[in-house]
Amino acid sequence: MKYPDIPLAQTVIALCKAKNIKHIVLSPGSRNAPLTIGFTRDPFFDCYSIVDERCAGFFALGIAQQNKTPVAVVCTSGSALLNYYPAVSEAFYSNVPLVVLSADRPRFLIGIGDGQTINQEEVYKNHILCSANLKLDLKDKKNLDDSAEELPIIKSLENRLERYLGLQQTIQQENEERINVALNVAILQNGPVHINVPFDEPLYEMVEESSVNPKVVPVAIPEMETEDYDAYAEIWNKSKRKLVLVGVNGPNEVEQRFLDVLAEDESVVVLTETTSNLHHDSFFTSIDKLIAPLTEADFNDLKPDLLLTFGGLVVSKKIKRFLRDYQPLHHWHVGNNRANDTFFILSKHFKMSVNHFFSSFFKKVDSTQSNYNPHWQAIMKLRRERHETYVNGISFSDFKAFDLLLKSIPDNSMLQMGNSSAIRYMQLFDINKTLQVFCNRGTSGIDGSTSTAIGAATTTDKQTVFITGDLSFFYDSNALWNNYIPDNFRIIVINNGGGGIFRILPGHKNTENFDTYFETKHQLNASHLCDMFGFEYENASNASELSLVLKRFYLKSNAPKLLEVFTPCKENDTILLEYFKALR
Repeated sequence: MKYPDIPLAQTVIALCKAKNIKHIVLSPGSRNAPLTIGFTRDPFFDCYSIVDERCAGFFALGIAQQNKTPVAVVCTSGSALLNYYPAVSEAFYSNVPLVVLSADRPRFLIGIGDGQTINQEEVYKNHILCSANLKLDLKDKKNLDDSAEELPIIKSLENRLERYLGLQQTIQQENEERINVALNVAILQNGPVHINVPFDEPLYEMVEESSVNPKVVPVAIPEMETEDYDAYAEIWNKSKRKLVLVGVNGPNEVEQRFLDVLAEDESVVVLTETTSNLHHDSFFTSIDKLIAPLTEADFNDLKPDLLLTFGGLVVSKKIKRFLRDYQPLHHWHVGNNRANDTFFILSKHFKMSVNHFFSSFFKKVDSTQSNYNPHWQAIMKLRRERHETYVNGISFSDFKAFDLLLKSIPDNSMLQMGNSSAIRYMQLFDINKTLQVFCNRGTSGIDGSTSTAIGAATTTDKQTVFITGDLSFFYDSNALWNNYIPDNFRIIVINNGGGGIFRILPGHKNTENFDTYFETKHQLNASHLCDMFGFEYENASNASELSLVLKRFYLKSNAPKLLEVFTPCKENDTILLEYFKALR
């Protein structure tokens, strides 16, 4: 096996291998050639080539989202690593382990007008868990006098001094330490890290044997925090109205026995979202369906004494507004990562896994008699009946399309969702409990959703279905420039001719200013993209066409498929707003 000639490249690759970082997403370039050579020539690594760095970052994020282990993205110097930034920020807020390996030029070439150079150190400083700025190797292939003839005088003097002091060993040790720290942070804290790697030319030379044997610093697993639960158990037992709100949560992360305890307590109402991936017949799965029609008296009845949260960020704006206006006496959050004070009343963060917390806490608490859960179950039953009546009576629209689509998805599929309208419509339906649901809710941006879904799809043999809006899809259309898309991957684009969510928000609709600068009306369709990137294309413009297409859409094929659903842009907002009135 051949290795890159540069010791620093060998060191980075060896430590990634030692930390079992197997998936490497490479963006073609020259300055990162030593890393590309090393990763692609070692059969341990699974390497992917994604030209567009923004797509590459989200593609890697999708893999890491599923595997829950660090995935590395590798790029050249200059603006390339800035295109990773949207994925880095999403990984930061969604707790996804992403390792950015950015090649850089030597420091003496930065800031002097040399091509493809920017200040790369600390470039992600506001959205990164760790930044490791490595030092340039010293090379001893030529003696100092020979080097002086072909190198700038400032570099020659620098090399003379460093070689004179014999600093290469110290530099190697420092680089090993910094790489170990960064990779261990990504593994332990489940978030993004940045390793900036300077290389001097020549970049493409190879050797038969590695010249480094870097020290591997193992990940130090901290001891689980211990708590005296007695005071909290007393609060729990005295509270007649306990609200449990679950945000983004991976499938099968919480043991079902703990969910059963919550479900059987009459004083507990559990609110989940589709991204919570938690299921029980007594849980409330459509928060907005419950919250939207409430009166002030209803809100006072729902107001909890105690709020317990776990999981990631919450989609529902209505539950955020409710809990900010009707604050509980206590808000506890459980989880290993940061605790967000979303409702401005966070009083306790149990920094541990949910299973660890419940396994200890439930030993100290009792089920409490209360009318809290039964009262809201009766209301939710009525909401579901009115939901079905309303959906059955409306014309074809975004709302009707989601009803048909969500009923069609095969059991045990992975469902990836786009942001904006797509994920919000999704929250209004009780979906198939066998589906695993994911969405980039860290920053809630429309960028990168398609790339993330494709990255996730590469990790599984399951049918993967991605539902997105038109603007999000066209915005990330380079995601389809990808040689790794499975044949069973399915994209469903809801094309309502613009940013439909802005029609729901307050504003002056149906004016030239609104249509152009807010809704962004367009006449685009996805058929030409499908021709270019090798997708089978289907479309539907009404309920009967959609039902017919869906019967064959998920069948086995020799290429991925895309279904474009055209809905009437001017009717969608009225149908949605009338829905909430119909629930009352």
